[in-house]
Amino acid sequence: MRTFPFNIFLAIGLLSLPACHFLKTDEPITPPREKTTTQTASPWKPELDVRADVAIIYGTKTQKYLDFGDGEVSFEQRVQSWKNQNYNVHFMTGISWGEYEEYLSGNWDGKIHKDESQQSRDGSICWHHDSVPYLVPTASFTRYLKQQKIRRIIDTGIDALYLAEPEFLNAAGYSPAFRREWQDYYGFPWRPQHTSAENAFLSNKLKYHLFYRALDDCFTFAKQYGKHHDRDIRCYVSLHSLINYTQWSIVSPEASLASLPCVDGYVAQVWAGTARLPNYFNGISRERIFETAFLEYGSLESMTAPTGRKLFFLTDPLEDWPRNWEEYLRNYESIYVAQLLYPRINNYEIMPWPERIYEGEYQTGKDAGKKSRIPSYFSTQMQVMVQALNDMPLSDNVVEGSQGISVLMANSLMFQSLPEPIDGYDDPQMSNFFGLTMPFLKRGIPVSLVHLENVVFPETLAHTRVLLMSYANLKPLEARSHRFLADWVEQGGSLVYVAEDSDPFQTVREWWNTGDNHWKRPSDHLFSLMGIPEGASAGTYPFGKGAVTIIRQDPKVFVLEKGSEESLISCVNSLYTRNGHRPLRFKNHLKLERGMYDLIAVLDESIDSTAYEAKGLFIDLFNPELPILSSKSIAPGRQAFLLNFDRVPEPFKPQVLASAARVYDEQTTSETYAFTTRGPVPMASVMRVRLPREAKEVLILNHKDQSIEGSSSEWDARSRTYLLKFPNQTEGVHIRFYFPQE
Repeated sequence: MRTFPFNIFLAIGLLSLPACHFLKTDEPITPPREKTTTQTASPWKPELDVRADVAIIYGTKTQKYLDFGDGEVSFEQRVQSWKNQNYNVHFMTGISWGEYEEYLSGNWDGKIHKDESQQSRDGSICWHHDSVPYLVPTASFTRYLKQQKIRRIIDTGIDALYLAEPEFLNAAGYSPAFRREWQDYYGFPWRPQHTSAENAFLSNKLKYHLFYRALDDCFTFAKQYGKHHDRDIRCYVSLHSLINYTQWSIVSPEASLASLPCVDGYVAQVWAGTARLPNYFNGISRERIFETAFLEYGSLESMTAPTGRKLFFLTDPLEDWPRNWEEYLRNYESIYVAQLLYPRINNYEIMPWPERIYEGEYQTGKDAGKKSRIPSYFSTQMQVMVQALNDMPLSDNVVEGSQGISVLMANSLMFQSLPEPIDGYDDPQMSNFFGLTMPFLKRGIPVSLVHLENVVFPETLAHTRVLLMSYANLKPLEARSHRFLADWVEQGGSLVYVAEDSDPFQTVREWWNTGDNHWKRPSDHLFSLMGIPEGASAGTYPFGKGAVTIIRQDPKVFVLEKGSEESLISCVNSLYTRNGHRPLRFKNHLKLERGMYDLIAVLDESIDSTAYEAKGLFIDLFNPELPILSSKSIAPGRQAFLLNFDRVPEPFKPQVLASAARVYDEQTTSETYAFTTRGPVPMASVMRVRLPREAKEVLILNHKDQSIEGSSSEWDARSRTYLLKFPNQTEGVHIRFYFPQE
């Protein structure tokens, strides 16, 4: 996530905090797990009480708050304020940038380190914001992080560390520190990356290595230091998808981190700000937020799936750039459904920066100059969506549609993503990747992504029937991957290789053309393992029980030129139907049944423009009124999040089905049902509660057992649910139902 600068917090006045907010409540509530998190630089206060399991505290710097005591709050005070509200507390800091002036200025070790800032070709510093530069992760800098940050947070009692955004800009690579690292790594003098494709590849490969080394160093230290204190420190990397880093011309270690035993998991930073970058399809460049987000989440899921590492999916209701509330909500729904279409993931960062979400001011409409804090309809709907994540189950179901179409990707995608063309290489808006994915996704096929780094794990290709790959926009970083691909084909897989193999990166000095290897192209090595001649022409080549089909054009053609994807679709469909399998099923939607939830995304630019008609009995969870529906029409380009009454577990059990506040301390008898709720204050809450029958009495009370002004209850006989509405209370809301048998 592009982490929100602290000085902007202060500028828009987000963080006023009365001292009383550090007091414990009378009724402590302990989250039972670490399934949901929120990321914040602020101390706790009622307005930010989003009721995730975990509060990830960002940064150790003492912050100023206008209404708190002497105006300053230390890191330790921020930590304690969230602990006092029974949140589990974790810690996050940046590893490529942050509030590290004491290091840069020499106040830490007496040495000035400003030459360790990332620098562009003209010598200018690459700034993240204001006076905060992106850094070269030298051994000196990681030593500073270990001694000044990691030791401190472990001493505070925190046992989970997140290092965020290991990012080296592709436009950088010119600073004195980077030149020194080049000499140490390659053993020969630095070469400017803009002078050739090979130098660019070498430069980006080094950037990749430096952050891999830095994360390994910091996390290994954290675990060793924790063991010295008899504590198990869990280490997570918070990073964008490989797709987004490639689009933004950034290098990061990504999938290679799976080989580090010191990495316990990841936060998949996907939000509208990453997904809205335009891409091509059918000759048109435009934003395709849902589709891009679906592929981004898929990239991160496939990166971690074979290793079993924990993965949190992040969604952000807002963006880093100011927009209007209506646009924020529309995009939030798209991203939210995209993440839930991956039923093997059920850990979430429900939001970063609740302080900007609840206290920031943004435009009220597209053409309005007026700004406001978050509207009630948005905040209530958002909290319904957030609380659903707290209860979201894992599922063995899959997205409806033809399964087994996969596209290969690799970390080296980032190495060929350049700030300016080199030697004629051009891949507009990552079209070589989208040329293999978008033609299928737009036809309702839930295309999967496969990381080349992970093909060594047998389960990586276990469910793939047709694998599409290209070396037009990436290169294999080791030879052994080809052996696993060849074995997969021999056992019956269908491989479609799509590339001219004429780009300048084919001849960079790498394993396929050094030492005993003399291959002109990396694909020649792969083909040789399957008896296919060097420089093979287009056609299909059997190998064992499977086959390789070679298409001699770069994949970008399939999205840059209108209608050009038909030949690719026909080829893949022919391979898909081998051995009597049914043809690909084309449709204009994706749907997943996940527990009691129905997730539906209807695609525009698809095979037709008809709306999807859902029939049944539902709660519409994208409506802050939580209406009961017997049908729902979803138009192309829109999504739906429905609770399906047909799949409610234990349908006669009293239970909260949907809520904008988190539920605690449930107590049930044959004639009563009671619980407590907590949520951000002041916010209008809403919930649907299912009972065996209509209640004789419904009480909505504050902590003094007094009725809450503005609360209401309404019975719906068809669904056997009460619709409750009430304002959240800092100390919690107590709800009681009495439904005696007749």
